[in-house]
Formats: sequence, structure tokens, C-alpha cells
Amino acid sequence: MNVLPFLEGLWQTSVEAVFPPKCLVCNTFYARQPSPSTPESSSVSDITALHLCKSCRDGFTPIVSPLCSRCGFPFISRAGEDHTCSECLTEKRYFRKARAFGVYEGSLMEAIHRLKYGGKTSLSRPLGALAKDTFCQFWDASRIDLLLPVPLHIKRLRERGFNQAHLVNREWAKMEGVPFDGLTLSRSRWTEPQINLARTERRKNVKGAFFLRHPDKVKGQRILLVDDVFTTGATANECARILMRAGAEFVDVLTLARAV
Repeated sequence: MNVLPFLEGLWQTSVEAVFPPKCLVCNTFYARQPSPSTPESSSVSDITALHLCKSCRDGFTPIVSPLCSRCGFPFISRAGEDHTCSECLTEKRYFRKARAFGVYEGSLMEAIHRLKYGGKTSLSRPLGALAKDTFCQFWDASRIDLLLPVPLHIKRLRERGFNQAHLVNREWAKMEGVPFDGLTLSRSRWTEPQINLARTERRKNVKGAFFLRHPDKVKGQRILLVDDVFTTGATANECARILMRAGAEFVDVLTLARAV
């Protein structure tokens, strides 16, 4: 019998009895559930359980089919197959497809807000696990040449101290062997927060707001653009337009959450 795992588990239990973990979202102390003994035990549920209580994890609403095959919008009806939504049929989309882990509500929204506006950078690990899981579900790492985070304006970057899209996705991209580039795609001017604007205003707000420092780096490349939230898709679409104009083979989009 290998006593090492037993001793490690006993030590962890003893430590947590004295210093119980505190949920990074709701700030309550909680008891961690035993890790499953399956080959998948180090995946999403295991990693998020290290940082989030069961109540907050249960508060996530994962996006599942049927959804829009282009922008990933989940349909109200739970019957039927994936198909293109009316907006993607009528609006020009420069990205090939967009997918998100979950609906932008409840504890997922709170987690993203605490990371972005509360400076809880430790949330990047459990949120990164969700992003990685979504990536593995919809993409093959060998078919993505470059991962680019949606950039922040230098003023906002200085205020916040970090780019949340960079923070959440950098480590798992390295683990999956996908080259990560946080410098090539840049923001050329300040834009108003998209959350305060109507759909048409959002498109105008980001028009011409991005540029490429090194256009040659994206030519012929299969690109995955990453961000925290997909709302109307105006920001992602403008970034994709710039990348496709520079000769990218295609641009896909991965976000943690999708506004519904």
C-alpha cells in the first residue's frame, strides 16, 4: 500500500479543519468535496473546487446545444439542432465561430466582475480552467496557430494593472502548446465601456479602435481571439475584421461568458 497519498490527504484535511478554504466569489468558508478518483480528476471540477464553493459552482449556467453555429448564442428552445441565428444571417461576421463557457449571469458574472473590477487575480486560475475546458470541447490545439487576447487601451491597462483576457488564458494556452501573443493586436484609441451603449452604438464605438503592430505575424494564421464576455460581438467582430484584412486564414472567438 502506498501510504504517501493517504498521508497527503490526511495532512490536507487537518489543515482545512483549522484553516477552511474561502470562496473567491462569495467570501464564505466551505468544505472541499473529495476529488474524484477518475482520470479526469485534475480537470475543471477539481480545479474550481480549490477556489470556489459548491453553491457558486452550481450557479454557473454552461451553454449547451442547440446554439447558433456562428456566434454561439443559445436558443430558448431546447429542441432541435445547432443553426445560424437571425443576427448572423443579417449582419456581417468576420469571425468564423464564437463559443463561450457559460451564460453571463449569477456567480459566473460575479466571478468575472471580481477579477476585472475587484482585482482578485487569483480567480484567473479557476476561470482559466473553464476557458481551457471550453477550448478543448470546440477546438483542436493542432489547428490553432496563434492565440490573441482582445487588448485594453493603455490607460485602462494602467488603471486595472492587468488584461483579464491575458491573465485567464495565458497559462492554459502554454499547456496546450498554442502560441500566445499579447502584443501584436493593440488598441489605437480610447473607447467608452461597451456595457453602457446600445447595439448600434457599440459598433460605432469600436470602429477603427484596433490595429496590428506586426501584421506579418497573422498572415495565413489560424487565430483564436480570447476575451472575457461576448455581448453583441461588436468588439470581437472589429478585431476579427482587422485580422482578416491582414490575411489571417480564419478568426475564431473564445470567451468565458455569453450575454443572453
